[in-house]
Amino acid sequence: MRAREISTLALDSYQRAARVALSNHLVTTTYPDRIALPLLRRWATELREDLLELFGYRLEVTETTARLYPVIDRLDDSQPARTATDRIFDRRRYAYLALALAALGRAGNQITLSELADHVAAEASQVDGVELTTDRASDRDAFVDAIGWLATRGAIALADGDATGWANNPSAGEALYDIDRPVVVALFRPPRAVQHLRSIRGLLAGADAPLDPEDSELGTHTDSVREADPKETLRAVRRALVEQPVVYSDDLDRDGRAALATSRTVADVELLTGLVVERRSEGVALIDTSGRLSDHRFPSTGTIAQVALLIAGEISDRVIDPDASALATYPLPDGDALIEQLDSAIPDGGIFGDLAEFGFGSDATTFDNAGEKQLYPLIEDSWLTSVVDDLVERFGRTFAAQWQSDRDGLRLRALALLHRLRLVHCVSGGALVLPVIARYRDVMVSVRDRTPQDSLFGTEQVPSTDPSEVEA
Repeated sequence: MRAREISTLALDSYQRAARVALSNHLVTTTYPDRIALPLLRRWATELREDLLELFGYRLEVTETTARLYPVIDRLDDSQPARTATDRIFDRRRYAYLALALAALGRAGNQITLSELADHVAAEASQVDGVELTTDRASDRDAFVDAIGWLATRGAIALADGDATGWANNPSAGEALYDIDRPVVVALFRPPRAVQHLRSIRGLLAGADAPLDPEDSELGTHTDSVREADPKETLRAVRRALVEQPVVYSDDLDRDGRAALATSRTVADVELLTGLVVERRSEGVALIDTSGRLSDHRFPSTGTIAQVALLIAGEISDRVIDPDASALATYPLPDGDALIEQLDSAIPDGGIFGDLAEFGFGSDATTFDNAGEKQLYPLIEDSWLTSVVDDLVERFGRTFAAQWQSDRDGLRLRALALLHRLRLVHCVSGGALVLPVIARYRDVMVSVRDRTPQDSLFGTEQVPSTDPSEVEA
């Protein structure tokens, strides 16, 4: 491991470069900032070797781009594409993004926004359920959101005009973009040709060998009869450590649990990233004290994060309350729902039948040490609703105004955050409580009012509070 050869004085710089690569799989001259690419270029040789050795990741660095090609073990819907205003992409925006990227790959050095829209509209008309009509304002807005995502990452750069003006009135507004071809090429390079796949499982790790058609119908998997490679097991556990908020022992098979329990496994990731390990009986989490790898800090400021923290404390107290009735327990749902949803959207007309793979086995399910599915207590929606109502009554004056009147929205957003952090797993009718939520037991809250000050006109200001002033 090359990190062990780096001097103590330079190690912090190397760890920052590793965090940049792991948190931004694409780095350009402007994204995520102007200092990221020079930092990666400085440590390109060492990072290339360490990322491959520890995780099986491939790093390609050029003068204008750095692209990390990760190995995906499981689908993760917790990091969706977002608009400039932090709205999550919907299906239409994802479709426009993919079609725009394809059009840019065939274009020259420059392209106007209206010309790009025409290309995307022509391609969209050939896909069932996708349509781009520039006469519709909603379509134009969605298309501009997709183009903005590409512009943020440096695939295109505004040379003249204004995309917002075109979105408001395409007959009067226009925008001209320079195309950065290396970035366009680096953005989408899947490990397998998507036209050769009938299932999204083909893009996941362990899908190197296709199933026999008859085995596929029976649901058997060739991996089940192959002996696990110890090196690949170690890499899979290390990947989980940097890709997931917490790695539960119950998520892993016997070999994976043994690898997680080995101090060297976690120590190598600590050395590379500079993160701090927190080991508990239920699993391992790497704590990002730098704030430069995590995509979301928790606890944090803001109404959603603070309410999520309060809910976590309430849930922890409810689970261990000896006077309350026992909670029903259930296993985590299988990971096939998202796969089936994505597979159902694959257009059959785009698959090369003669070259297509037949399918792949299901995701790993959750097992305890006895080989049976682990059970987790269920907190029902009705109880969560009453908790949020109580929190609004007690602390509502410190919440953002929009959430004071939208309690259901507040509850759903806070639970979504806890789900993303793997503190709970949201299911129909409630949420399954995961063990690490106990880390946030006994939350203490204090609300600080701003000290009234005399105004310039001799009157006192009304005391007020701000969501950021709720401490936990």
